[in-house]
This record gives sequence, C-alpha cells and structure tokens, in this order.
Amino acid sequence: MRVVVQRLSSVVKLTRVTGAFAAVANVWFVVVWTRAFAEEAGTPEIVDRPLWIPLAGAAVTALGLFAFGATLNDVIDAKRDRTLRPDRPLASERISIELAMGLAVGTLLLAVLGSLVLGQYATILAVVVAVAITGYNVVGRFVPAVGLPLLSVVYAGHMLVPNVHLVFTWPLLLVLAHSLVIGLVSHVLERRVPKLSVRAVAFAVAGWAACSAVLVWSGPARGSGGELWPVWVPMSAAVAIAGSIAVLVFMCVRRVVRLRGGPRAAEKVRRYGTLWPAIYACAWMIGAGKAAEAWPLFVLAVAGVLGMTILREAYSLVEEPIEFKW
Repeated sequence: MRVVVQRLSSVVKLTRVTGAFAAVANVWFVVVWTRAFAEEAGTPEIVDRPLWIPLAGAAVTALGLFAFGATLNDVIDAKRDRTLRPDRPLASERISIELAMGLAVGTLLLAVLGSLVLGQYATILAVVVAVAITGYNVVGRFVPAVGLPLLSVVYAGHMLVPNVHLVFTWPLLLVLAHSLVIGLVSHVLERRVPKLSVRAVAFAVAGWAACSAVLVWSGPARGSGGELWPVWVPMSAAVAIAGSIAVLVFMCVRRVVRLRGGPRAAEKVRRYGTLWPAIYACAWMIGAGKAAEAWPLFVLAVAGVLGMTILREAYSLVEEPIEFKW
C-alpha cells in the first residue's frame, strides 16, 4: 500500500496539480461571469447548459493543460535535474521517462477532450495554448526576458478558452500582470540562472505592455462599445480588486521580510500567487454585485486552501513517515 501511495505522490509532484488550482479558478471565473451578465456574449455551450457541465469541461481543460506543461518541463529537464534537483520524480527515478511521456500525451488529450464540451472555438484555443506552453518549455524559460511574458500570456490566454468572446477584459489584464510580477519576484528571490538583468526586465515588461495593449484593443472589438470600462460593470468591482491586491502585497512582503528572501520566500510568494486568482475571481463577482452567482468560486477557494494544505502534509508523511522509537 505504501508503494502505491508513494507512486501516486510522485505522479502528483510530476504534474504539479496543486499549482493547477489557479488555472481552474481563472476559467471558472469566466464561466460564472459570462452567465451572470447578459451583456457577455456567451456561447450556447456556456449559457444554455446546466452550470456543472461547462464548469466540469473548463476544469478538465485547465487541469490537463497545466499538467501537460508541468510534465513536459520535467521531461525536458530530466538530465539537468539529476544534478541540480535530484529530488524530482524523474531525476530520482521514481517515475520512468516512458511513464512521464505517457502522462504528457494523456494530459494534453484530456485538455482537448474537456474543451470539446465548451465548443469548437474553445478546442481551437486550447490547442493554441498547448502550442504556447510547448514553446515556453522548449525555449522561453531559458530566456527569462521572453519566457516570463510568454508564461503570463499563457495564463491569460487560457482564461478565454470557455468564452473567446469575453467583453470585459480587465480580469485578463489583471491575471497577465499578476503572473508576470509573481514570476519576476520568485525568479529573483530564488536566485535562478540566468539572472535577470535590467535589460531582461525591461524587455519582459515591454512584452507584457504589448500584450496588455492587444487585450485593451480587443475589448471594443468584442462588443464593449469602445469603452475602456463597460458601463454595466460597477466601479465597486475595481475597489474590491484593489483591496485584494493590497492584501496580497502585504502578505508577500511580510513573508519575504520574515524569511529574509531566498528559496523559502520564493516558495511562499508562488503559493500566494497560486491561491490569489480564486480570490480575484470572488472579488470581481462581489464587487460587481453578483455574490449569489459566485458560489462555485467561493467553494473552489475554500477547497483550494484546504487541498494545498492537506497535500503538503501528505507529502511530508510519505517522504518522512512518522516512526515510533521504543
């Protein structure tokens, strides 16, 4: 039994499904937001079906894409991890390269199957996001100036999978900026190689700005009437989001100061970064006066906190089981 648990733990670590929580929160927000506002031109697959069907399809797609990227990352880094990160499942040979490749293909197929529930545009966009994930893992992550904004685009782009016609683009802009900042801060704190130069940071910010400009421009193109902030979205939503951002900054700064930087501080920042998209989603809905419709997002936020805590403790018990000394 213990061998089975250890194997499952290795698979979970390889696919990093705990980090997929942010991806699920983002796509669920788009589904819930689209159904809550008549001004959003949702597809029949999103609007006309029972809520659980698009939520299930979006969750499967998000989990599949995230697990595909995480597994592909470890497959490409297998040799290097034997020297730098020998505790990784592939480097420690707890999982074979053949099984890892099978997981990568399987999770990609799972993402495509999940997107079929959301319509043909969702499937096309899911494939495009998968291509972007592959590009990031093969090239982008070795060049931070390119990889960091590309990863941000992946996070923001996959939000459109449930509804490529989403009119209100500010949640996409927020996720785009959130992903970039979390990536930059964790990269610096963890002292990753290659180090970030001023030129690399400037290039990454320029890439983020260009992508943000495209999203801002695409809002009117998708039906917001040329308005930067649609009149049907209350400004109280911006207040709620500002408050959630302030809390995130406070918690990250407190952890970094307490831990005096380093890898442990980077891990805390990434953990908060993974949790906060669900907080953003709830804040958007509450600020817009749609708290009743946001119940799936509240459930997801609570489940995410509990799930990450339980899995973290489970990892510790599997790797360092409690022993009784007589």
